[in-house]
Amino acid sequence: MAFELPFIGLVLTLIFISVTGVYPGGLIIPSYLTLFIDQPLRLAGTLTAAVVTFLCYRLLSRWWILFGRRRFIFMIMTGAMWAQFALIVLPQFFNSSMEFRIIGWIIPGLIANQFERQGVLITILSLITVTIATYIIALLLGLK
Repeated sequence: MAFELPFIGLVLTLIFISVTGVYPGGLIIPSYLTLFIDQPLRLAGTLTAAVVTFLCYRLLSRWWILFGRRRFIFMIMTGAMWAQFALIVLPQFFNSSMEFRIIGWIIPGLIANQFERQGVLITILSLITVTIATYIIALLLGLK
């Protein structure tokens, strides 16, 4: 499963991009989300961190010059900051926050970067589509 599931997710993502021209959050993101599909609060936490990262970008891009590589690095660093915030601060205030953890440090930033490039709704819908397709194929092949 260590090799097959990311490979299946990557192939499905490439097919999806070829057919629709839409990136589902990044090339490898659906594979990562498929690994945690049985933990909906982690998925929600990751998408929440991506949305908050995107909103921070929108707010700060009014005063800072953020485009190209600067935008990408800003999104990755801000997503990592929110992931660390959720890991350290939220458990002190909420009992259920350990289930609301964020998947990785880079994942929210990559998703937020696609929010800026193609829109929030399109990115989320394509991410859900490819993640579920990856999960179904993994189930059919007995990998999950």
